[in-house]
Amino acid sequence: MPEIVSLQVARPTAYLHQGHADGKPSNWTTAFFKTPVGGPVQVGLHGLAGDEQADKENHGGPDKAVLAYSADHYAFWRQHLRLPDMPHGGFGENLSIAGSDETTVCIGDTWRAGEILFQVTQPRQPCWKMSRRWQVADLAKQVIANGKSGWYLRVLAGGELSPGAPIELVSRPHPTWSVARASELFHHRKDDLLAVAELAALPELSAAWKASLERRIAKRRGSQ
Repeated sequence: MPEIVSLQVARPTAYLHQGHADGKPSNWTTAFFKTPVGGPVQVGLHGLAGDEQADKENHGGPDKAVLAYSADHYAFWRQHLRLPDMPHGGFGENLSIAGSDETTVCIGDTWRAGEILFQVTQPRQPCWKMSRRWQVADLAKQVIANGKSGWYLRVLAGGELSPGAPIELVSRPHPTWSVARASELFHHRKDDLLAVAELAALPELSAAWKASLERRIAKRRGSQ
């Protein structure tokens, strides 16, 4: 059974960037630097208590209340990036989950963890802050290429959550739509309009992804 091995939160903090040139402002504010929560934490419809977002246009909200990441990926990244001390939370996630990854989690999955009911809403789209956090210029591109992205969760029922909580799969309405497949379609198979329309029609998919996919369909059809 999958298990939440670590919980992380952060509030927006200002930093001065002195690393590689990436075309972004040197002064930046982010909540990407998550720190572990040792004891129980309250989880509500907008996420974990003590967790906030600096960029509320692209992060947070009910459809992206909680970011999950596979703890199983860390062995790869620690070796691949030569960062042996990279901790859980290193990819900005709230939940580090052992025993699940993008190939085994599906859009619309409903999970129970302790008192909480979560629902999978979309793959995570990596941004430049990930690259800057670890001083790896193309890290976001690497994540898009290998699909080790993480995924967002909607909170259907809140409550208290602790590290070590097992995850029970309550329902899986779309077993053919793994997070990996959705991410592959979004980033690499942009011309497959039948699949794009099928994904966009999933009721549990986040509103942001629905809108983006629907715009893609309209643009492609308008150019034909």
